Parts: sequence; structure tokens; C-alpha cells
Amino acid sequence: MDSPDLSEALYALEAHHGDIGDMTIADLFAHDPRRFADFHVVLDDLLFDFSKHRIERTTLKLLLDLAGAARLEARRDALFAGAIVNKTERRPALHMALRNMSGTPMFADGIDVMPQVLAERRKMLAFAEAVRGGALKSASGECFTHIVNIGIGGSDLGPAMAARALSPFVSSHLDLNFVANVDGADLADTLQRIDLARTLFVVSSKTFTTLETMTNARAARQAVIDALGETAVSAQFCAVSTAAQEVASFGIRDDRRFLFWDWVGGRYSLWSSIGLSLAIGIGTQNFEDFLRGGEDIDKHFLAAPLAANIPVLMALIEIWYRDFWDYAAQAVIPYDQRLARFPAYLQQLEMESNGKSVDLAGAPLDIETGPIIFGEPGTNAQHAFFQLFHQGTAIVPVDFLLAATSIAGDPKQHHLLVANCLAQSEALMRGRSLAEVEAKLTAQGLAGDAIAALAPHKVFSGNRPSSTLLYKSLTPRTLGRLIALYEHKVFVQSVIWNIDPFDQWGVELGKELALRLAPLVADPQASTAMLDSSTAGLIAHLRGLRGP
Repeated sequence: MDSPDLSEALYALEAHHGDIGDMTIADLFAHDPRRFADFHVVLDDLLFDFSKHRIERTTLKLLLDLAGAARLEARRDALFAGAIVNKTERRPALHMALRNMSGTPMFADGIDVMPQVLAERRKMLAFAEAVRGGALKSASGECFTHIVNIGIGGSDLGPAMAARALSPFVSSHLDLNFVANVDGADLADTLQRIDLARTLFVVSSKTFTTLETMTNARAARQAVIDALGETAVSAQFCAVSTAAQEVASFGIRDDRRFLFWDWVGGRYSLWSSIGLSLAIGIGTQNFEDFLRGGEDIDKHFLAAPLAANIPVLMALIEIWYRDFWDYAAQAVIPYDQRLARFPAYLQQLEMESNGKSVDLAGAPLDIETGPIIFGEPGTNAQHAFFQLFHQGTAIVPVDFLLAATSIAGDPKQHHLLVANCLAQSEALMRGRSLAEVEAKLTAQGLAGDAIAALAPHKVFSGNRPSSTLLYKSLTPRTLGRLIALYEHKVFVQSVIWNIDPFDQWGVELGKELALRLAPLVADPQASTAMLDSSTAGLIAHLRGLRGP
């Protein structure tokens, strides 16, 4: 953040923050009858409303100046051109190629990747259709009815989230399951509710060495051997991996191995063969519509002016709150039960990408990065943590996600759902003053002392910011658009903060220590003398609980 232009842009925003600090969102609406008209963007059926934020036209101009000072457009173009944007691993980040439906050339390391992307997509979708339609049979000659995806991180969160979100599009004869946790209960509970003779296991691991994934995969393999015999493994398993030898050693034929590439990060991999279980569930046409949704946003991100560019605006608003208002969290509240896993998916996307404390040169940052992302579906969230949103001391900006119509849901119930979503965004913005509370209690017949005692507890300060993403319905194409919006939002933030959003070294240390500790946990006689007193004490107590 040493660039003079960046420093000047940040200083201007800091000064502006001081100028408008006392102005409320309600004041902004009161002073500007065109506020909604000027503070929303429409892309086809998708509307992004950012009018309920603590911003005015000057704020927006200064935030766009910040993007300009960070050379956002040049960095965006470099991303799509296949430049080395993952600096620490010396790789491009070209997941956009996976949803390129036209085959227009896209380059990594000077090589057009689209021929291999299209070929792998065709191979994966042909296999998915063979499973889905029953042409591909199990070892016992039966059609597959259960699909179990074994992965972790992006290899689990992506397909699991999308399968739940698009459940109305999943063929009724298929049961999609997802196993990730190395806790054996995850796999054991899944095995209890499936028929192994009709189950296809999809093992998703680029290297085929991921500890959690391969531990579960080997356990599933043994369950298949115990129930159906070792020769059944080749029929009941397929793999998404680049590790040909390891996959073959496991017993999976090469024609059942599907690829993705080093320029695809795990949390960006749903668009690739990692989406195989989803493709089996929803079919080729719907899966391609999902890809088209992502491509829609790629085109928008590339072509729309920054002032009308949805992922750019989403990113700049979050930066405004994180770095100038010191808001440490961001909530994502989908008013759609089928998007229940979407906040968890975004946790990995944003917190693993931008949870960094050094810049691209390795220097410590002097600015806050990545907020804490969390959320649950509305209306459930209203009866959980919305109390803090409305009356807590911490302010948490909210993204509301809302469909105009429900798929396979009761229309009358959906009207109530929509009303709740709109009411929450209005209540967070408007609040309720002490005078309004006192008038309301007086109208209810309370006396003066009772009003004085109760009224402070019913005051809502308001001025709590939110965005709303409103779309027609949660189709495969809509889901693709939503995911890609947040992907590009994360990239824009990384450009402003000058960090690498495509590495994740923070996950490595715990893995290394777990491998060191595993033998000590398993062997009650192993020495713990080299450990800190807390870890050694916990292992000692663990051994005591297990008994001799």
C-alpha cells in the first residue's frame, strides 16, 4: 500500500469518513428521492440494491478512485489473460476458462487451455449422463441410485452446496451424498443409509494424497470390498484427480479419472470435474446452464463500467466498512432454505482467499483485510443472531439474497418469506427511536414509570447497512451468477489490499502438526516429552479417558 496514488485515495476516503460519520442511512434517503434509482444495478433478472449503505455519491466516487489507483482494470485484464496472479505458487488463476462456453481461446503459460477444457468437460458430462441414465452399471449390474462425493474444502463445499441449492433439478431416482470430515462418523452415517451395490463413489483430490479425503476413500473402499468383493472397486469408484499412478493403485481405471488443472484453485473448482456429482444429479443441460451463469458474470465483470459493475461495487462497499468503519464481520443471509450451505461456501471463498497479513512482496500490511463471513437462511437467522444485528454493539453489514418466485415451494409461504426479507433490511436501516417507542407504549396504555423502564429496551438505533440481491428464481444459471459475483468480489478486494487471493498457506501448519501428533495419539506408550505442556497434558488426559 505504498503507492502515492493509493495513499492519496486512502487519505481522501479517511477524510470523507470523518465528514459523513454522523449522517444516517435514513437521512440519505430523506435528502435524496432518487436514491434507489441511482444506487442499484440490474443485470438481466438480477438486481443489486446497494442504496441501504452508509455511502453517498462522493463516497462512491472516492471508492472508485481507490480502485483506479490500485489499477484494478489492468489487474482484472491480467487475470483473464492468464498472467501469474498466484505469485507464491507461480500460477495463473484461470477458473473462468472452465465456464467459457464458446471455446474462445484463453491462455495459461502461453498455451490455449480451451481445447483440453472442452474435451474434459465432454468426457465428464458423458460419464455423468451414463450414470444418470442407467447406461453405466454397478458391479452387480444394477443402476446407480446413490452418489457419494468424497472430498474436502472446495472439493466438498462446492458440490455439496450446489446440490442442495439445486435440489429441485436433481433426478428423483438419485440420492447425492457428501463426505468430508475425517471424523469417521461422517462416512459411517452415510454408509448406513445407502445401498453399496447401487453406490458410485466420487473421490475428489487433485493429488490423491489429501489426508482427510484419502482416509475416507480407503475406508469406503474397504466397505465395498467387505460387501461386494475387491473386484467391485473398479465399478463402484471414479476419481477427480491429476495423479494417474495413485488413482490406478487405488483400483480406479483411467477412463474413470477426470482432470482439473494447477491453474484451478480448490475453492474455485466447482466449475471443473469437481462438479461431477452435481452434473450426475442435475444433468448436462442444467450443468451447462450453471456454467453459463458464471460466464454471464465474467462478461459483466470485464465489460461493465466500474460504477455499474456489481462485483466491483460489492467489493468496494465491503472495503469501506472493513477499513474505514472497522466493521470486522459480514453476514450473508439467503432467504432460501436451499441456499443453506451458501454462507459456508463463501466462508472458504473469502476467508481462505483474503485472510492474509502480508502483501504481494511479503511486507506486513498496515490495513485490515478479510472480514469474518457467516450466515444462515432467513427466517431461521432472524430467530438466532439477528438480535445482535438490530441491537448489539457490533455493526454487521448484511447481504440479503432473495428470489422473486419459489421453485417447488408454496407461493403463499413465499410471499411471507419475501416480506420478512424486505422487513429486515428496512428495520436494520430505519430502526425505531425512543420517541417512537414511547408513543407506541403510550398507545398501548402503559403508565409513565412503566414506559420509562421499558422503552430503552425497545429502541433500535438503525443505521445498519445491507445490500439485497434480488433475482427471479434459484435456477442453475442464477446459482452460477451468484457464485461468480462473489468470486470476482474477492479478487477486487485482493487487488485493493495488494494480497494474493489464490494461495492458502495458512492451512498448512495445522496439517503438518496433525501428521506429527497422529502417532502420539494412536500409541499410548509414545513419548510426549517434546511437546508443550498443554498439548502433552491433553494427550495424557485423552489416554486416561480411553483407559488401558
